[in-house]
Amino acid sequence: MSRPSRPRRSELATPASNEWMFAKAAASDADLVFLDLEDACAPAEREAARGKAAKALRELDWGRTLRAIRMNAIDTRWAYGDVIETVTEAREALDVIIVPKVRHARDVWWVDTLLTQLEETLGLTERIALEVLIEETEGLENVGEIVRASDRLQAVIFGAGDFSASQGARVDTNFDPVVDYPGDMWHYARARVVVAARSAGIDAIDAPFPNFRDPEAYRIASERAAAMGYVGKWAIHPSQVEIANSAFAPTKYEIEHARRVVAAYREAEATGRGATSVDGMLVDAAHLRHAETVTRTAELVNRTAELVKGKAVAG
Repeated sequence: MSRPSRPRRSELATPASNEWMFAKAAASDADLVFLDLEDACAPAEREAARGKAAKALRELDWGRTLRAIRMNAIDTRWAYGDVIETVTEAREALDVIIVPKVRHARDVWWVDTLLTQLEETLGLTERIALEVLIEETEGLENVGEIVRASDRLQAVIFGAGDFSASQGARVDTNFDPVVDYPGDMWHYARARVVVAARSAGIDAIDAPFPNFRDPEAYRIASERAAAMGYVGKWAIHPSQVEIANSAFAPTKYEIEHARRVVAAYREAEATGRGATSVDGMLVDAAHLRHAETVTRTAELVNRTAELVKGKAVAG
C-alpha cells in the first residue's frame, strides 16, 4: 500500500450508534469521517452500531471524503467483531480503520493480519488502510516501532484525552491543565508523535478539541499543530471542519513564496551556485526541502478541491 496521497486536514468523529448524524457527517466536507464504534457508543450499543455504520458507508454519498470506522481496542471483547462484521458488510465502502489505544507494534500486526485474511476471503480488490491512536504512555514509549508495524499504516493520531488519564495529568474537560502551566503541556508527546510519523513517511494528526463552542481557540490549536508538522486535527463537531481545512492548508503567501524559493534555487543551481537569496534571506538546500513540502501539500489540497468541484458539476 502506498503512503498517504490524500489530505487529512480534518477527521470528523461521528457516533456509529447515532444514525441521524450520518448524513450531516457525509456532507461536512471533512477529509475523513470516522463512524465511532468505541468511546462515542454506549457499551450496550456497540454491536448493533456495526451494522448501522456499514449501511451508512455503503449507501450515503461521501463524495471525496475518506470513509472510516474507529474500532474498539484489541484488548476488548468487541475488537474482532468490529473488524469482521463491518468489513464483511461494508466491503469496498470502507477505506480506513482507526485502531485506538495502541501500545505495541503487535497491536497493529493483529489488525493487519485479520484484515489480510478478510480481504482474501471476501475477494476485496482494495486494501483497507490503518490509522493508530497514541493515547497511552506505553504507546508513546513505543511509537517508533508502532509507526513501522504495517505498510497499511497511513497516519498516527495523538489522543490527548486518554493520554492525560494514562499519565495521571490534572486537566479539565478540554484536556488543558487545571493550573497555570507555561506553554503546551502536551508538547513533548506531540513532538514525539510527529517525529515518529515523519520518520516513517506517514501523517500525524492532532488531538480532538472538545470545546466546539470556542472556534477561535480551536483555530489557534490547529495552527500551532500545523506549525509543528501535523497535517490535520480531529473534529468532534461539523463546525470545526472548515477551520481545520483552512488551518492545515498552506496560505496563498506560503505557496507563492515556496515557488519563488524553488525557482531561485534552481536558477542558482544551474549556474553552479549552492545558495542564493530571496527577499534578502539566504536560500539553500534546506530551504528547498521546506519549499517542496509546502508545494506538495498545496497539490494535495488542490486535488481535493478538484474532486469537490467535479462532484458539484456532476450533481
